[in-house]
Amino acid sequence: MFHYDYTTKGTCSKKISFDLDGDVVHNVSFVGGCNGNLKAISILVEGQTVSQIEEKLSGVLCGNKGTSCSDQLSKAVRAAYEAAQ
Repeated sequence: MFHYDYTTKGTCSKKISFDLDGDVVHNVSFVGGCNGNLKAISILVEGQTVSQIEEKLSGVLCGNKGTSCSDQLSKAVRAAYEAAQ
């Protein structure tokens, strides 16, 4: 199991932490942001693969920010996967 902390860019959340077991994501938590929504995202992605998370969340936007917490999560899991290789 590989633990990863990702500093977000352009969102209200400041950091995403999670564990990666091969390409399967576990224990996602966000620092900052919309607490209820981010708790829900964490529950929904538990046990999903990097590819599954990317397919569902990449490109989701929040207002006019050009990104979102869920989009940042898709970037974070890919970065963690590549760092673990």
